[in-house]
Amino acid sequence: MFSFLKKLGPGLLFAGAAIGVSHLVQSTRAGADFGLGLLWALLLVNLFKYPFFQFGPRYAAATGESLLEGYYKLGKGILIAYFILSIATMFTIQTAVTIVTAGLANSLFGDVSILNFGIETISSVEIWTIIILLICLFILFLGKYRTLDKLIKVIIITLTISTLLAVSFAYTEFTLPLSIVQIFPENTTEIAFLIAFMGWMPAPLDISVWHSIWAVEKKKDEGLFTPKEALLDFNVGYIGAILLGIAFVCLGYFVMFQSGETFSNKAAIFSNQLINLYTNSLGNWAYIIIGIAGFTTMFSTTITTLDASPRAMAKSLDLLSNKVYKNGYLLWILLLTLGTIFIFFALASEMGLLVKIATILSFITAPFYAIINYVLITSKHTPEEWKPNSKIRVLSWAGIIFLLGFSIWYLTIL
Repeated sequence: MFSFLKKLGPGLLFAGAAIGVSHLVQSTRAGADFGLGLLWALLLVNLFKYPFFQFGPRYAAATGESLLEGYYKLGKGILIAYFILSIATMFTIQTAVTIVTAGLANSLFGDVSILNFGIETISSVEIWTIIILLICLFILFLGKYRTLDKLIKVIIITLTISTLLAVSFAYTEFTLPLSIVQIFPENTTEIAFLIAFMGWMPAPLDISVWHSIWAVEKKKDEGLFTPKEALLDFNVGYIGAILLGIAFVCLGYFVMFQSGETFSNKAAIFSNQLINLYTNSLGNWAYIIIGIAGFTTMFSTTITTLDASPRAMAKSLDLLSNKVYKNGYLLWILLLTLGTIFIFFALASEMGLLVKIATILSFITAPFYAIINYVLITSKHTPEEWKPNSKIRVLSWAGIIFLLGFSIWYLTIL
């Protein structure tokens, strides 16, 4: 078992980045508002996104390069488009995951305060945001990939056990008739939630780029990371993310459906409600255990996104300028941190809005990543023996049509 876990790495980092807002926030809300009625959307979007996520580690392990080098080989314009899209989304995404993490930290560890030196009082959640980002920076500067690789394994195991326990206990307390009738949202508000729900389920498609970077790092760190090992590692993380997504939908359904309670848009209040989902099922004795599990889950998302975006942006800039910037990663991570703090302070009370903007942007940009990942993996730049088979190719075309269709449909009804 230990040797198997040692082989895993980028796939679990993918799961750590994925199992965050999409699960703790969006999936529990889906269960609370629609019961099990949106399971079709969860399963469908995971199926259709699967090949495009898989192409990241497949290409990296087969070539020793990240998807970014592949994009550049397809054409400089493609990499420029990626760079622009990332600039447009990275700050909002980082703020969305950090604000949830800060809210959980505030609920779990309590309020923190500072002296008011004649300026507007800074809230406890805002202070936690700064503390969390500083801790993430310290870990990333000190330990880099190897620390992330070890940390994420503990986090994922803890989260999985605690979540499955909570769902099983919640089911035993559920008094309504169990319904698996599927629902298609009708009004604009519900459709916007559906798109947001699918946008980050299990994760934004640009994480395929991050995954390829982590796979290259894994190969450098251990000297051997074959395509077969990369695909097994990916499948473990991906299937785990799907199962936990279903578990969080069930948890929202069993505990909050038809309860008359709705989730708050304020980070601190929402986090208390989220932890109470567990404690209502397991009992008050579980508050600390579940609180820590929830916090570490979101902390893993915060630290993986804070690490990956600067890596991708620094590498992109190196390729585009045909020059290696020695401190590129450092400059981008500091820029992302400062940008996150700025957006957070400006929109601290609008957690729901931030999450909605970030998830919808991710869904609308998904067709771009789907198409270029498919073009790259079937191109001459990928070794013939590691190109996808006919079944994966058919699924890829179906996925592109699905993502394009839903994005165009959503934009037409705005």
